Amino acid sequence: MKEKKDINVKIGVRIKMSREAAGYTQDKFAEMIQMGSKNLSDIERGIVGVSLSTIKRICIALKISSDLLIMDELEAQDSDKVSFLIERLKQLSPKQLDLAVDINNKLFEVMELHEEPPEK
Repeated sequence: MKEKKDINVKIGVRIKMSREAAGYTQDKFAEMIQMGSKNLSDIERGIVGVSLSTIKRICIALKISSDLLIMDELEAQDSDKVSFLIERLKQLSPKQLDLAVDINNKLFEVMELHEEPPEK
């Protein structure tokens, strides 16, 4: 059996956490990024590495920075905003948290529909 590389495991965990936070199943997300479910599973478990082109597709689909996946870092101002939201979410009851997640997922879907073209 192939030995897992630490970097592959860390990136895989971050991909899985980001995918789950966005509310996607492994099958649905694999389809979104044009990849087989088994390949995505192998990446998320750190069994195989992930190519830069796949990281790019993942980041576009999840609307996250590659820094989050590779370096586990956000820009300082983004980190402050995320920390603030996390603290607010921690104060919710489980039922309220489920509702907040559902609302955010719907919000992200709407934002995708009205996405502006990237600046050049």
